[in-house]
Amino acid sequence: MNFEDLLPKLVDYGIQYGLVFLKAIAIFIFGRIAAGLITNILNRVMKRSGMDEMLRKFLRNIAYAALMIFVVIATISSLGIQTASLVAILGAAGLAVGLALQGSLANFASGVLMIIFRPYKLGDLVEVASTTGFVEEVDVLTTTLRMPDRTKIVIPNGQVMDGKIINYMDSEVRRMELEIGIAYDDDIDKAREVVLKAVKESEYVLEDPAPAVTVASLGDSSVNLAVRPWVKSADYAPASHELTERVKKALDANDITIPFPQRDVHMYHHDDGDWPGETIPTASRS
Repeated sequence: MNFEDLLPKLVDYGIQYGLVFLKAIAIFIFGRIAAGLITNILNRVMKRSGMDEMLRKFLRNIAYAALMIFVVIATISSLGIQTASLVAILGAAGLAVGLALQGSLANFASGVLMIIFRPYKLGDLVEVASTTGFVEEVDVLTTTLRMPDRTKIVIPNGQVMDGKIINYMDSEVRRMELEIGIAYDDDIDKAREVVLKAVKESEYVLEDPAPAVTVASLGDSSVNLAVRPWVKSADYAPASHELTERVKKALDANDITIPFPQRDVHMYHHDDGDWPGETIPTASRS
């Protein structure tokens, strides 16, 4: 068979299979567009229903992944490949991949559990896996935290669920505890009155529950007062800085001392002739 006889057959095959490939490409492109439109519509419906943002994003990602799997199968089927055998092959491959990626499956299962029990929501300040930050995103496999300095930290969901989860913003209000030391010679009642007045003047401190100032402990060099005001959870960080400065200035203005660490050192003179004529003090305070 010469080239002139082969050329028409090549053209026929090219047209026949070229149209099939074009059809498959068109199915994939339009299927992908349709999957995006459907997930966007689903997201808007869930948003109007008042669904939690974290749950909404999670379900949107799952829905998009499921639709794309359907699009890929439809694309392969349009090429004339038997999808029944393909599904069996994919199932076997999925089992092998699943065994190899047990950690990822554990992360996925942990992500599902977090969506069901919802120990926190987007924007909450949490401590998970020994890391403290604001929840920015919860994906099917990972949780993204944003640090106060805007550093981004991505933590596998498995590590999140394996340890303790501390949510600092689960309640609208939060009790702050500051420990202030005063000298033993100072009047405790006066110090309590000064500190309590300074705390109540802060715009961050809530009237109800009312703040309290109590004696926490008797330290080596100071009487330690526990200052316990209540603030909004979102204001905790700025309130902590503002109240620390405010209390320090109030104590200084009322001549109440915040003492430095002190230690009594006793020295005894032994008259054994080692230091003739030398006088050693019996006690000193530093």
